[in-house]
Order: sequence, then structure tokens, then C-alpha cells
Amino acid sequence: MPNLFPTSDMNELEPVTEESANEVSFGRSWRFDFSVGDFVMTPTGKVAASNDTDAWVQWCNKAIRTPRYRHLIYSSDIGQEFDDLLGRGLSHAAFESEIQRIVTETLMVDPRTASVDNFSFYWEEDKCFFTCRITNVRDDSAEIAESVVI
Repeated sequence: MPNLFPTSDMNELEPVTEESANEVSFGRSWRFDFSVGDFVMTPTGKVAASNDTDAWVQWCNKAIRTPRYRHLIYSSDIGQEFDDLLGRGLSHAAFESEIQRIVTETLMVDPRTASVDNFSFYWEEDKCFFTCRITNVRDDSAEIAESVVI
């Protein structure tokens, strides 16, 4: 029976190297257009497929649009907790800091994600628009954008 109380130290974990980055499994996915809210179709009427990097970017977009704990199909690791920011009365800078923390925590759950950075924010009344750069373990990067109503 495995030990319920492992004695290994968290500092003993191996850093991500180029060899271990190549071991991370990327996959394919169906292409989804988040602005329309539907799958992208080919001219022949089939659902278009995404390559491995595009599938990861789509996963990131989906993860920051999915509320955590709301859908039984997802584990408790998947999704964001923007709803927790409602009614807290924080300043714009504090909201931006919390959005950055939540997005980073949400996306770093996936072993394909190496970093989340370069956040920029834009406010329109009670709505905060943000963009950030995501980079995977293969050093591919993309920019994602979303908004949060406070």
C-alpha cells in the first residue's frame, strides 16, 4: 500500500528541462470559435480540427471561461473563480492583481503551460478587459483575451 504521508521534500522536485518538456503530451481538438459560441466547420460540413498548439490555446481559453466547481464533468482543478471577486469593493489595482493571480493559477494547472505573463487591463465602467501572453513548454506563445464583470 502506498504511503499516505510521503516524506519527500517539495524542494527535491526536478525542474522542467527540455527533455521533460518533450514528454508532455499535446493532443488535438476540435476547433471552437468562442466569439460565435460554436464549432468551426470546414467547407465540406465537418468540424475543423486543431493542431496540438492550437488545441492547447483553446484549452486555455476554455479554462478561463469556465467557472470552477459549477460543472460536475470537470475536476476541481479546472476553471476560474472570478465570481469570488463580486462585491468585495476592491480598487481597480487590487482587482487586476486578483485577476492576474486567478488566471495564472487556472492556466498553470495544465502541464503544457510554462508561463502566463504580460497582462494588460482596460476598464469600461464595471467591466475589466484583460489580455495576457501564454507560453507552453515547447516555447510556443499566444495571446488570450477575456473580460470580467465586477
